[in-house]
Amino acid sequence: MRILVMTAVAPERDAIQRGLGQDSRFEYALAGVGLAAAAVNGALELAKAEYDLLIIAGIAGGFVGQAEIGSLVIASEIIAADLGVELLDGFSSLDELGFGSTRVSVAADLAQRVTAALQAAGLHAQAAPVLTVATATGTAATAAALAARVPGAAAEAMEGFGIATAAQQRGVPVLEIRAISNAVGPRDRDAWRIGDALKALEAAGSVLAEVL
Repeated sequence: MRILVMTAVAPERDAIQRGLGQDSRFEYALAGVGLAAAAVNGALELAKAEYDLLIIAGIAGGFVGQAEIGSLVIASEIIAADLGVELLDGFSSLDELGFGSTRVSVAADLAQRVTAALQAAGLHAQAAPVLTVATATGTAATAAALAARVPGAAAEAMEGFGIATAAQQRGVPVLEIRAISNAVGPRDRDAWRIGDALKALEAAGSVLAEVL
């Protein structure tokens, strides 16, 4: 297999690479921060070679009551949660407007196997929808609105949908793995545990190398 691993920034890449070790199946690239940069860089990287799998990895916010800090979320679906229009009576997604889709499917069987392997290794992991947003959530009201919009959503990040759309266009299966560093909602930087999330990402990498 030839597998491309994309992260937003270098510390995320370094963490999962430590876990994966010197396995020659894996190649690495940075997506940049945000949906637009991720889509462009994802498309450019995927055009360089034929890949059997794309893994999107990094840290993320976790929805309260769904994913606690330090845990892992494997995407069951990748959803652009704020891609649409705001109306007086609420939000309508691109799907509801009939202009496209805000959802990208993942390699479902593989996502289930990875989740089971992470759990068997003693890691706190679950499969659940992962949201991609253009603006990171900073209020309880927005967090509640997103949770209501996508029931069961466990994590929020800013790149997955962009990279996954590029992969979808090229027919490359996708996994997204997120380690939770903070709660989605009011931004309290003092409560963030980025170091713990990066350690969880590294641990996930060591399991991935055995599963794939």
